[in-house]
Amino acid sequence: MGDTDTRDGAEAVRAGDRLPPLEIAITRTLIVAGALASRDYQDVHHDAERARAKGSPDVFMNILTTNGLVGRYVTDHFGPGATLRKVAIRLGAPNHPGDTMVLTGTVEEVDGDTVTVRVAGTNGVGRHVTGTVTVSTTASGGDAR
Repeated sequence: MGDTDTRDGAEAVRAGDRLPPLEIAITRTLIVAGALASRDYQDVHHDAERARAKGSPDVFMNILTTNGLVGRYVTDHFGPGATLRKVAIRLGAPNHPGDTMVLTGTVEEVDGDTVTVRVAGTNGVGRHVTGTVTVSTTASGGDAR
């Protein structure tokens, strides 16, 4: 396992490098659209009254939408040649409409064209998501095992 990646035409990536933060406005539309796009029809993701009846102050984001946002955050950073290899996340504080989630990331490991990034996302309540994302940084996507 190496600690640098000298991708063609890109600057070296090293363990410890930080990705710039990304602020994502948590809107009702984002929450509902993400749930529908992922075929998650649980009422707590689209019906505020039902969410309140179940103890939540409002609808809240599902894990599949969070997973997609985390993956996008990392692949956007590494560019169009980046291919997701693994996304492993854990949810914490819910994302509700009107809040903002701030994603941050730190490169944990670089092995050739494979980069593992530790990601965290916080909102006004606390830590919404933590986890790691592994990407291949070559245009060909590397070995697809």
